[in-house]
Amino acid sequence: MDKLELMKMANEVRKGIVTACHSAKSGHPGGSLSAADIYTYLFFEEMNVDPADPKKADRDRFVLSKGHTAPGYYSTLAHRGFFPVEDLTTLRKVGSYLQGHPDMKHIPGVDMSSGSLGQGISAAVGMAISAKLSGDDYRVYTLLGDGEIQEGQVWEASMLAGHRKLDNLVVIVDNNNLQIDGPITEVNSPYPIDKKFEAFNFHVININGNDFDEIAAAFKEARETKGQPTAIVARTLKGKDVSFMENQVAWHGTAPNDEQYATAMADLEKVGEALCQM
Repeated sequence: MDKLELMKMANEVRKGIVTACHSAKSGHPGGSLSAADIYTYLFFEEMNVDPADPKKADRDRFVLSKGHTAPGYYSTLAHRGFFPVEDLTTLRKVGSYLQGHPDMKHIPGVDMSSGSLGQGISAAVGMAISAKLSGDDYRVYTLLGDGEIQEGQVWEASMLAGHRKLDNLVVIVDNNNLQIDGPITEVNSPYPIDKKFEAFNFHVININGNDFDEIAAAFKEARETKGQPTAIVARTLKGKDVSFMENQVAWHGTAPNDEQYATAMADLEKVGEALCQM
């Protein structure tokens, strides 16, 4: 996909996020929207995955460590063809396979179930070590929240990743600066994030995580980095492209009502129309 196609697809992913949360009357739209561009680039450009064969042995692995942003993950998988886009409206419904956190046993394309914050990166490190031990060349990607990295387990896993020189591992931090209780700087600041990962022997790249040129360059640099895992610290805008959600902590875990849903979809339609004029 070229940059414009990726931007259009990310906009469709955002529509799916808002639609799923509205249908469920619950969920986490803010951090899903901030990470939509990263999700889109990973699954439509970067990763070796095949919707027709979700468990193929040589596929790249993805672990959603900040599991509550499952609406973004699900919308991306649906638009990539792993399951019907229409199923997004079953989010969190009784009997649906699309529950509040990803379930590897029931959702095509999900490599690791996730829930408790901090655990996903540990699973990703394990997968990357496994690939090294077995001589496989698949790569492992994991997405963390910037509030999530207040968890100690994140740094235990990072210590091991650096020690084992896991150059097949890419850790992405969605740095939108907001967590459930407010700005991360006020709750428990993890800054400087880049210096912390560097201290654990990571190659670190700082980018605008809502800019596809910077995203593409970062993943290319990660592939070319040998002897170290890579951490991409992606500055993003929570609630991106939905006017009343942008940079508003209240939308960390709140679903839009009918009126808000209409406004959000109108906002995203305008974004789509602007992209069609480019």
